[in-house]
Amino acid sequence: MRTEWGKLMETLSEEGEDETPLQVKLNGVATIIGKIGLAFAVTTFLVLSVRFLVEKGLRHEFTKWTSSDAMTLLNYFATAVTIIVVAVPEGLPLAVTLSLAFAMKKLMNDKALVRHLSACETMGSATTICTDKTGTLTTNHMVVNKVWISGKAKEVETSGGRATLDSDISESVISILLQGIFNNTGSEVVKNKDGKNSILGTPTESALLEYGMLLGGDFDNERRSCNLLKVEPFNSEKKMMSVLLSLPDGKVRAFCKGASEIVLKMCDKMIDADGEPLHMSEEQVRNTMDVINGFACEALRTLCLAFKDMDDGFQENSIPDSGYTLITIVGIKDPVRSGVKEAVKTCLAAGITVRMVTGDNINTAKAIAKECGILLDNDLAIEGPDFRQKTPDQMVQIIPKIKVMARSSPTDKHVLVKTLRGRLKEVVAVTGDGTNDAPALHEADIGLAMGISGTEVAKESADVIVLDDNFATIVNVARWGRAVYINIQKFVQFQLTVNIVALMINFISACISGSAPLTAVQLLWVNLIMDTLGALALATEPPHDGLMKRPPVGRTENFITRTMWRNIIGQSIYQLAVLLVFNFVGKKLLGLSGSDATSVLNTFIFNTFVFCQVFNEANSRDIEKINIFKGMFGNWVFIGIIAATVIFQVIIVEFLGTFASTVPLNWQLWLLSVILGAVSMPIAVVLKCIPVNWKTNTQHDGYDPLPSGPDLA
Repeated sequence: MRTEWGKLMETLSEEGEDETPLQVKLNGVATIIGKIGLAFAVTTFLVLSVRFLVEKGLRHEFTKWTSSDAMTLLNYFATAVTIIVVAVPEGLPLAVTLSLAFAMKKLMNDKALVRHLSACETMGSATTICTDKTGTLTTNHMVVNKVWISGKAKEVETSGGRATLDSDISESVISILLQGIFNNTGSEVVKNKDGKNSILGTPTESALLEYGMLLGGDFDNERRSCNLLKVEPFNSEKKMMSVLLSLPDGKVRAFCKGASEIVLKMCDKMIDADGEPLHMSEEQVRNTMDVINGFACEALRTLCLAFKDMDDGFQENSIPDSGYTLITIVGIKDPVRSGVKEAVKTCLAAGITVRMVTGDNINTAKAIAKECGILLDNDLAIEGPDFRQKTPDQMVQIIPKIKVMARSSPTDKHVLVKTLRGRLKEVVAVTGDGTNDAPALHEADIGLAMGISGTEVAKESADVIVLDDNFATIVNVARWGRAVYINIQKFVQFQLTVNIVALMINFISACISGSAPLTAVQLLWVNLIMDTLGALALATEPPHDGLMKRPPVGRTENFITRTMWRNIIGQSIYQLAVLLVFNFVGKKLLGLSGSDATSVLNTFIFNTFVFCQVFNEANSRDIEKINIFKGMFGNWVFIGIIAATVIFQVIIVEFLGTFASTVPLNWQLWLLSVILGAVSMPIAVVLKCIPVNWKTNTQHDGYDPLPSGPDLA
C-alpha cells in the first residue's frame, strides 16, 4: 500500500455518498407525505367509528351487535387502510427509476454510456464541470505545427509528403533530431497490410513520430542502429521521458523530452545550425523562454527535445538530470472540437462553471480556454505547483475564481474536486481518461470517463462513459439530468394534488355525513392512475431547451418549489370545492331521486374526480409554462396512458359496478364530469399567471422561472 499504485487503489476504495441529492430530498418528501396520510387515515377511522357508535347508542342498540355492524366497522377500517395506501407515495421510486432508465436509453443513442442510473439525475444538479483539455475540448489528433531549431522558429510546411527545414541547417542536426524523436518514444511505427505506415501510441508521441517521418527518417533503421540501455518513461510528476542509448560508434548519449520549461532548466547549451553545442547565455535562455511562451499563446502544446553525450566516467544506467544540449522546441497543435464553444456557452447560461484542469503549459491552456470561452477577463489561471502550496483556507478563497489549472498533477485534481465538494458544497462533474484520474473521478459526484482514450481503471471509476470523448456530449448528459429532476417534480406535483383531494374529500365527508363517497376499490384505482400510470406518463418527458437557461438546483434547495405549491393548492381548492358541493347538495343540483340516487351521485363524484386527474395530468406536463400542449402529441407514451385511463374508467363505471360500487351513468352526467375535469385547464392558466417570486434579490428556489410572470412560450 506504500507504492503509488497502492495509494491510488486506497483512494478508490474510500466509500462516497450512497444517496444522490434527489434521493435525499425525495426521502424527506415521502416521509412527510406518509405521516400526513397516516394521521388522516387514523382520524378518518376514529371519526367514522365514533359516529357509528354514537348513532347506535342513540338508537339504544349499543348492546345489540350484528354481522352487518361488524362489516360496517370493517369497511371503515378498509377505507382507512386505503387512505394510507393512496397517501404513501410508493410511485416515487418507480417514477425515478423510469425517468432515469428512459434518460439512460436516450443518452446511449447520444454517445453517453451511463454505468450508474443515479448519475443521470446527479448530473442535472451539477454546478461545476472540471474537464480535461486534450481529447475532450480538443480533437486529440495532434500535428507538429511549429518548430524552433538552431535559434530559428518556423511553421512546418510539407511538400510532396516531406517536411522542409531551412537549407542552412546541417544533416548532423537533423540526424540528432531524428535520433531523439525515434529512440526516445513509447510509440511504435507499424506497417499495415496495404504497406502504409501507421503509428500506435499517444497523440503527442504520434505527432512527433509523424514529424520525424516527414523529415525523411526511417523508424526501424534508427531503432536498429542504436542500443537502448535504459528508459525512464513519462510520468505526471517529472513531466518528461528520458532514455540512455549506445550509438553505433560506441558513444553513450542521453536524450530527454518533455514539458518545455522543465527540460529547458536542465539545458546549459543549445545546438547551432552545424550541429555544434553552444553555451547558452542568460539572455538566450530568456529568449528561448519567450519562444516557448509565444508558441503556447498560439494554443500550441510545446515540448523540448535535448541530448547529452556521456563521458567515460558516467555511472552505468544512470540518466543525468542536468548538462543537456537543447535540440529543438516543437509546437503541437490540437484543434478545438467543433461545437465545444457553443457547449461551454450553454453551460455558462445554465449556471454551470467549467474549469479546465490540464497538464499542459499554462499559456497553452489559457489560449485554448479563451478559444473555448472558459477563461474570461476576471478569471484566474493557476499552475499546479502554486495551487498545492496553498493552505486549505487559501484554496477555499481562490478556487471559485480558478477557471484554468495548468501543469496539474492527479493529486491537484483530486484536492480541487474534494475542496469543491466538501468545503464549497458544489455538485461536481469530473472528466478523465488516465489511470491517474481515477481518484478524482471516484471523488466527484459524477465521474465522466473518456470512451476512446480512457483507460479501463478510469472507466471502472466513472459513472458515465463518454463514448465520443466530446465535451458537447457531457452537456447533453446535464440536459437529460435536469429533465429527470423536473420530470420527478411534475410527478410529485400531480401526485400531491390527488393525495390532498382524495384525503380531504373522504375526511370532510366522514366528519360531516358519516360516510366516505370514495370506496376502497375506487381509491385503489385512483392510486393506480396516480402512481403507476402517472409515473409512466410524466417521467418520460424529453428535455427542452429552456432547461439549460436556468441555474442548477443546489443540494440545499427545496424539492417542492413555491411554483409547485401554487399549482397544487390552486387545483386542490377547485377540485375540493366541486366535489364537496356535489357530495352535500348534489342530488338537488342534478335532480336525482329514487332508491339509486345515492349510488348515482357517488359514481358521478368518483367519475368527476378521475377526469379532474386526467386533465390535471396534462396540466402537470409543464410546471411554469402556459402552453402545455407543446410536444404532447409527439409523446406517444403520454397520449397512450391518457387514452388507456379514460377507456378503463368507462369500463369500471359502466360494466364493473358490483366490483367498484358504481352504477352506469347517462350521457349528460358523463359530459358534465368531463367538462368539470376540463375546467382545471383554464384554472391552471390563471394559476400560472400568479407570480410566486414576491421577494426581491433572492435566489431561485428550485426550478422557479426567472421572470415573475408566466412564460407564454
